[in-house]
Amino acid sequence: MNFDFPAILVAATFVTGAIWLADALFLAPRRRRRAAADGVTEVKEPAVVEYARSFFPVILAVLLLRSFLVEPFRIPSGSMMPTLLVGDFILVNKFAYGIRLPVLNEKVVDIGEPKRGDVVVFRFPRDPHVDYIKRVVGVPGDHVVYRNKTLIINDRKVAQIPVGTYIGKGSGLSMSGASVRREILGDVEHEILVVPRIKGVSADVVVPEGHYFVMGDNRDNSNDSRYWGFVPDENLVGKAFMIWMNWDSAAGGVAWDRIGTTIH
Repeated sequence: MNFDFPAILVAATFVTGAIWLADALFLAPRRRRRAAADGVTEVKEPAVVEYARSFFPVILAVLLLRSFLVEPFRIPSGSMMPTLLVGDFILVNKFAYGIRLPVLNEKVVDIGEPKRGDVVVFRFPRDPHVDYIKRVVGVPGDHVVYRNKTLIINDRKVAQIPVGTYIGKGSGLSMSGASVRREILGDVEHEILVVPRIKGVSADVVVPEGHYFVMGDNRDNSNDSRYWGFVPDENLVGKAFMIWMNWDSAAGGVAWDRIGTTIH
């Protein structure tokens, strides 16, 4: 069962705020007048109003922070290895690609657009209730070709430098033996994993306006644009920028060396 957390936050903010406001404007003055007429000096506030007054500012702050500034996510799979590992908890910049209204996802302020190399969180086009994270490799107008483990963008081969063999641990143990390559995608240098014995899925597309072509850094183990197509701009959630925690029980718990790592 999928819970629409933004909708729940908006509803909770509205309900608690409405109760608090209605009491402040109408019910509280009536209670005070009645108490004064009865000679009572202390007026007890109803429990529901007390809870609404206490929770409203907290819920509102969470709503504003999560909707417009920063949202936390947890990495559930190895599709972005070695950049992101199973159990990484990341922070996502919600305003990097524009400010959107919660629930409606309508962009109200246009701030920027994804660039090649950005690691982005987005709502999966085939099921918008599910969030995905991948790397942008093609922006609107790009001719993207992926063949023989290599990206070719606008007829230019994206540089790859072999850097060794991957040694996995914990939930990523199965990727041990994969080839680690440093890919230079625009201004971004990052590492990818490829498995030479796997043929891999090719692609040859032109990215339409208002859409993006995304791929996982674990190139032979990623469900990405090669399989289901482009990411519409309206599905963008934000840009991943930092790992704030890692917990992988298969690796023994917290990986302290990953805390505070910048995502690039």
